[in-house]
Amino acid sequence: TMCTLLHSLQAITCCKHSTDVQLCNVSSTVWIMWVFGYGSLVWKVGFPYTRKVVGHVKGFSRRFWWWCEVHRGVPGNPGRVVNLLPDTDESQVWGVAYHIDDSVWEGGVRDLVDHREKGGYTQRKTLFYPEDNTMEPVSVTLYLGDKDNREYAGPDSLENMASLILTSVGPSGPNKDYLYNLSQAMKELLPHVVDKHLVELEEKVRELEALMIK
Repeated sequence: TMCTLLHSLQAITCCKHSTDVQLCNVSSTVWIMWVFGYGSLVWKVGFPYTRKVVGHVKGFSRRFWWWCEVHRGVPGNPGRVVNLLPDTDESQVWGVAYHIDDSVWEGGVRDLVDHREKGGYTQRKTLFYPEDNTMEPVSVTLYLGDKDNREYAGPDSLENMASLILTSVGPSGPNKDYLYNLSQAMKELLPHVVDKHLVELEEKVRELEALMIK
């Protein structure tokens, strides 16, 4: 359930790499390229941006239902990472939107992000609603995987998902670190927002990890 896209927006002038989510002075520039992060992009950006805004998209749920053989797992032993799945019109997934200058996006950031999100993800557009309600919604690009893709892992028991995440490792590091970093970042950015799936999965992985240490 995609929302109607905004084709233009009166921009807000900010300093480069600013993480300030407050409003800046309005200018006549039009901002076009916004990228929505709901997984690793929440805590690990890795590219230059002009603005970072906390908020949510509607119509999706975030689940660890996506195989990862290129970053947090390997072929034959994939990890699990998050994907967005269609949900009710009013369901919300909170994360971070980054504005990127068009010249920077076309000059290499697009390729960088495409590489990070390889593994079955494709670009989609939807509306992003800033936590700061004095800002208007903006059109964002997000990376979404379809259920018919071979990387779609689907649901499993909490125990099975947690066990796999605890033990899987890929070129980008342990799968559990992906989960822990995302969970911690969401708690710091949005302490009032509870993602039940994320919370329950982190608790189960930490529980299993503690048993391994004993």
